[in-house]
This record gives sequence, structure tokens and C-alpha cells, in this order.
Amino acid sequence: MGEAVRVRPVAALLAGAVLAGAGACGTGERVVGPASVGDSGAGPVASAPATARSGTAAQGEFDPCSLLGPADRSSAGLAEAGERATVGGSPACDYVQPGDFGLLVTLDHHTDLDLLRERSPEAEEVRVGAVTALRVADLAADDGTCAVLLPAGGAAGRSGARSVHVDVTLTDFQDTRRACTRALAVAELIEPELT
Repeated sequence: MGEAVRVRPVAALLAGAVLAGAGACGTGERVVGPASVGDSGAGPVASAPATARSGTAAQGEFDPCSLLGPADRSSAGLAEAGERATVGGSPACDYVQPGDFGLLVTLDHHTDLDLLRERSPEAEEVRVGAVTALRVADLAADDGTCAVLLPAGGAAGRSGARSVHVDVTLTDFQDTRRACTRALAVAELIEPELT
């Protein structure tokens, strides 16, 4: 459905080195494979206001694609619903806004925020809603990638997730600050669903 964007799930890189290839939006499930990419700390980003959402899974397996309802996707600049994927054995939702950016939201079942902080000392602590999160990006490389890593709680924590990762990759692989602004805005939208 348009130009594909390679999303670099930074937290998964820290946990076990994976790279997500964002595809066209849909309802199928994909498994993303290995890579060898590293990232480091970043500078300031802007935040977006949280909005009401719908469709969160309250019982059974928690679906990461339910974290962004239609209004949230619109606020995040996404025209289409995400596609279910698997990253390092954890459920994820892969979104593509053709010609602009890719977004990957992962419920990490393997690593909690403390372990991610330990593995990436250059990660910067940021406040996202009611929680302290980590932002991981390499401003010097200016590769158009950024991740915000949130502690799992609420339905996400009950699903077995230990952390939730919001990874953004810009189509032109430039302007890391803009990628971080978008990643933080999306994290602000989904954080209320995680507490």
C-alpha cells in the first residue's frame, strides 16, 4: 500500500538485536527478523495531549493494535490501522504512513525498564503522563529513528509484557528530533492504557 519504512525497534535491539521491516497496513501478522544496529541518548522533545481512545482489549490476550483507536491514530498522523507483528517473540503492532514514517508498538515480554536502562546508559529519562519512561535516539547520527520505552502496567502488564516500546522511523532516515517528537506524542496517547 505504498512506500515501506524500516522501523528500528530500539528496545528490542537492546534486548536482543532485532529489526522490524514495516510493511503495508492490514490485519495479517508478521515476524520481524535480526539486525545489528545500535542507538544512544537524545535531546528534548515536545509532547502531545492525550485523547480518549476506544477498542482496548480488557480480557484475554492484550492486542497492541488496540492501544491506538481511530482518533488516536489521527492525532498521531496515521491514516490506517496497524498490522499485527511479532518482535523477538513479543506481540507488536506495525503502522506505516506512506512517504512519512513507520511506527512499531511492541509489548516486550522479556525486558523491563530497569534492564533496558542498564543495557543503554545513554538513554534519557522522560516523563510520559504518569510514568517515567526512557527515550533512546542518536542525535549525532541523525538517522530519523527514535524510541520511547514505557513500563508495562494495566492490561499490558497483565498480558505478561514487562515494557512497551514505541519506535518511530522516518521515511527519509533523517531528522531524529522529529522522530523523537512523534514517538513521545504516540507514547503520550497510549500511556493511559498502560496504567
